[in-house]
Amino acid sequence: MGRIPITDVRPAVAGGQRAARLVPGEPLEVSATVFREGHEEVGAQLVLTDPDGKELSAVPMVQRVRGTDRFAAEITVDRVGDWSYRVEAWGDPFATWRRAALVKVPAGLEVDLTLEEGARLLDRAGLAAADLVRDTTRPADRRLAAALDASVSAALVAHPLREHLTVTPEFPLRVDRERALYGAWYEFFPRSEGAVLDPAGRRPPRSGTFRTAERRLPAVAAMGFQVVYLPPIHPIGTSHRKGPGNSLTAGPHDPGSPWAVGSAAGGHDAVHPELGTPADFRHFVEVARGLGLEVALDFALQCSPDHPWVREHPEWFRQRADGSIAHAENPPKQYQDIHPVDFDTDPEGLHRECARVLRYWIGQGVRIFRVDNPHTKPVPFWERLLADIRATDPDVLFLAEAFTRPAVLHALARIGFQQSYTYFTWRNTKRELTDYLGQLAGLDGSATADYLRPNLFVNTPDILTSYLQDGGRAAFQVRAVLAATASPSWGVYAGFELCEATPAAPGSEEYADSEKYAYRPRDWAAAESQGRSLAPFLTSLNRLRAAHPALHQLRNLRFHPCDNEQLLCYSKRSAAAADVVLVVVNLDPHRVQEGTVTLDAAALGLGEDEGFEVRDELGGARYRWGRANYVRLDPRRQVAHLFTVRPLTRTSR
Repeated sequence: MGRIPITDVRPAVAGGQRAARLVPGEPLEVSATVFREGHEEVGAQLVLTDPDGKELSAVPMVQRVRGTDRFAAEITVDRVGDWSYRVEAWGDPFATWRRAALVKVPAGLEVDLTLEEGARLLDRAGLAAADLVRDTTRPADRRLAAALDASVSAALVAHPLREHLTVTPEFPLRVDRERALYGAWYEFFPRSEGAVLDPAGRRPPRSGTFRTAERRLPAVAAMGFQVVYLPPIHPIGTSHRKGPGNSLTAGPHDPGSPWAVGSAAGGHDAVHPELGTPADFRHFVEVARGLGLEVALDFALQCSPDHPWVREHPEWFRQRADGSIAHAENPPKQYQDIHPVDFDTDPEGLHRECARVLRYWIGQGVRIFRVDNPHTKPVPFWERLLADIRATDPDVLFLAEAFTRPAVLHALARIGFQQSYTYFTWRNTKRELTDYLGQLAGLDGSATADYLRPNLFVNTPDILTSYLQDGGRAAFQVRAVLAATASPSWGVYAGFELCEATPAAPGSEEYADSEKYAYRPRDWAAAESQGRSLAPFLTSLNRLRAAHPALHQLRNLRFHPCDNEQLLCYSKRSAAAADVVLVVVNLDPHRVQEGTVTLDAAALGLGEDEGFEVRDELGGARYRWGRANYVRLDPRRQVAHLFTVRPLTRTSR
């Protein structure tokens, strides 16, 4: 420790070995415990260094609660790159003198001596007020007031007297572009959009293509999504191809699982011939970009038995005792159509090839990758690969689809993944949601929010939860409200807006007629014309997200008590944008729930007894609210209130 101890600096991911995460304009609180012996006062400041190595003006740190020794400052940065910060602390002789003088001078204790000591400190600071403090023709209280003048205080804040300066090491900050934190994702299978099926079975099905899938993009953009995510678009193997519902036997026209990557037509750097050509894919990306959409591509590091790697690099796969190449399995589940990669036999060769594949798709216009099952590959492999890509393409983002043990999920986030899937999908009760969302936002005191950015997907091709299966249309609305407002990033898999909820079997989370193994064209127009589609509801949520900067942040989540366990209330506030959003959700999709919400006024930026107006952005109603407020939500009509908050003006009162 230095002469002035500085401890428990935050954020300090892995003790400062890893970078905390930020995007331009996102507020970040940096804090540290600073103290010294006895009753001497201390001061602290934060020094930022930008990606060019330039130190910016120091930011004063203040005690949030007097006497706690905890100093903090809020910062924002203005551009992408690798930043760093350090904390500086010192003994503050003037603050120590001021505290004593405020007691001694009014009490008539050692007045002249005390004021002379203050004048000498002002001399050191080069402040003319020293002469006024020494002027014995003036009353003592006016001499003291001269030392405590606002201009003197401001000068000493800008240029403090510092004794025993202590400086921490540099702590890294990684600043990514905004989409790393904020965005709405929409997943669909290009082969299903425009697919033609013959119900009578007399003609083979015809796959959708990139060109037919383009027709879906305007609707996705109109719903307010910013990212369209595609499952693997590569050639699919024929050996051990899976049939409908993951059956072991595929018919001659079954398309197989896109995650069984590779055939004679190519591997990870090729497109499935039935989808089109690389030029068609580039056109798809360009059309999406013209609509304000980014394309995210699945990066699934596994191979069908027909993948070129199996023939050209058999050493990249694990050999079994009988000489065969091992297929993927999670007993009792068997994935005979997939060979997992062995990352220990030729790590250099695999690294070069994977970096080459990623850069190929980057060259095709892809700047976001959703990584399939990264937790089944070595963490050091990802650390090196992501760092390699970042060195040349710092705007490229990686989302970890890591439904796995917490330690692995968190490790992947710490080493470089910009976003992560989470356990949100299975958190349904008020206690579960409060605990888990609070952890993601850092409310539990953990460092999770310093490095892990959640993407709350409401469903995936693999996950149809019992809550959605049993809750009807209201359940889909509840989960959409929670995901879209509690997290800056959320996502849906196509069919969610149609409330598709039929499982493959009782107790299963797999969809009946899973799109992973079959074409699944949907009649979007009919669903909307018949009022069955949730597209208008999702559009409203994304429109509100875009309009409210408070919903673009993660760490500003705050919960408010309610006396009904089926009603969840939380808020988000952006002080810089003077924006406050208050959400009340009925977690029960079947029954009316009512209760009293008790609000934390400080979390809303309001005075304790200050009244305010709330406007329901989903229902349109306006109310005058205070500290305690009655709420009633009927899921047949409205599952949630999404309020904007405005203080009452004198005229409105």
